[in-house]
Amino acid sequence: MKTKVRTITELNKENVYEEAAMTLTNGGLVAFPTETVYGIGANALAPEVVKKIYVAKGRPSDNPLIVHIGHSEDVVKYVKKVPDKARLLMQAFWPGPLTMIFEKNASVPDLITGGLNTVAIRVPSHPVAIGIIRASGLPIAAPSANLSGKPSPTSAKHVIEDLKGRVELIIDGGDATIGLESTVLDMTQAVPMILRPGGVTKAMIEGVIGEVTFDPYLLNIGAKEVPRAPGMKYRHYAPKGQVKLYRGKGTAVIDHINQEIKAAVKEGLKAGVIASTEDVSRYNCEIVLDIGGKNKPDQVAANLFKSLREMDDLEVDVIFTRAFSEESIGTATMNRLLKAAGNRQIEIEDNKVLE
Repeated sequence: MKTKVRTITELNKENVYEEAAMTLTNGGLVAFPTETVYGIGANALAPEVVKKIYVAKGRPSDNPLIVHIGHSEDVVKYVKKVPDKARLLMQAFWPGPLTMIFEKNASVPDLITGGLNTVAIRVPSHPVAIGIIRASGLPIAAPSANLSGKPSPTSAKHVIEDLKGRVELIIDGGDATIGLESTVLDMTQAVPMILRPGGVTKAMIEGVIGEVTFDPYLLNIGAKEVPRAPGMKYRHYAPKGQVKLYRGKGTAVIDHINQEIKAAVKEGLKAGVIASTEDVSRYNCEIVLDIGGKNKPDQVAANLFKSLREMDDLEVDVIFTRAFSEESIGTATMNRLLKAAGNRQIEIEDNKVLE
């Protein structure tokens, strides 16, 4: 398959939106930017087209997809009911990085939902995403535009690396601003439940509708459990190199990581470190990537997937990192980083390893 790449400018944007809309209408796949990460889109109401997404990504078909719509009021076309709390959240956070799960109606194909009776929906805020969706007049199923299991793409360069030759069209709209996928909130529960943390935090949601909970499955991924939201099952966000994640007080953790770097290099492995700005100079390693300041969780989130992909470009065998703050969007950052590390973290206390 020949893949076209179009770079959005102020002068050509309407033409590019129309080209993307035509591609989607004709059953093609289009990769485009959202405010979270890049997505690979298809007509959500056409199962035979949606199948192409799973093939292009190498994605298991029991992993649900998010349906992206152009207007908040369009949600009623695809769900049985919209709870009052959901309407309040739409007013507060749509368009934006919040996905809500509803009981689906008959218009939504089972292939979209992984065979579940629920559907995940959001209205993105990125002007290119909205422009394409509205131009097409379609609901767009759009998971992240990467090969399944790899770090999600935050730039068109990442998408081209993974999907060139697998999709008809890639739209380059610059870097994603948030850098992590949307928050997923299950509105079918008596108390709404966060199934995936993202840019809209638990505190922000509770400020609008009161109590919400975290799904305990977030930090205990079991292969036998049915995933109710994207990213809840299978290996996710992982670069080619092994990610080793450490928790503990600063000096002890950094000293231990430096010992591990030395041992890895002695074994002939290429080592790399992902570090906060303040700690970059404290690591004895040739490759140290600055992910952002300790007190800048938005910066760390925006740079996480970019850093993991850069480690791939540098052909790093083992990637060392300590845990980052879980304030604000930091909860989502640590959720992704833990999955990249195979759901395994190493505790360091008094220079001892506690696993």
